[in-house]
Amino acid sequence: MAEGRGSAMVAAVVLSLMLVALHCQVAHAATYVVGGRSGWTFGLSNWPRGKNFKAGDILVFNYKIGAHNVVAVNKAGYKGCSNTPRNAKVYSSGKDQIRLVKGLNNFICTFPGHCDAGMKIQVMAS
Repeated sequence: MAEGRGSAMVAAVVLSLMLVALHCQVAHAATYVVGGRSGWTFGLSNWPRGKNFKAGDILVFNYKIGAHNVVAVNKAGYKGCSNTPRNAKVYSSGKDQIRLVKGLNNFICTFPGHCDAGMKIQVMAS
């Protein structure tokens, strides 16, 4: 009987440590408003410059509903302003919040001509 309680105690301690680690990771995530006060608009390709993004950070894309959208694309989709991945999540709320993954994160607006006019960003998260 004591052996069973000991195993349960070890499991509870391990679970508690995992929850603390997860909480610390989430608590340290930063939130960035893409484009600052101007929001998600044209000519933002340099906006990420000088910022230190980490996996788990959140990008907030503010824009007028119906005027733009946000789509996560691969590097080729970013460079060519195309290649929206099949089953890609198209954000269109006007207040989209997207959590960064480790590595290169590419975002474009797929409204005609918008990406070509600079409505795209690449963010490297460590």
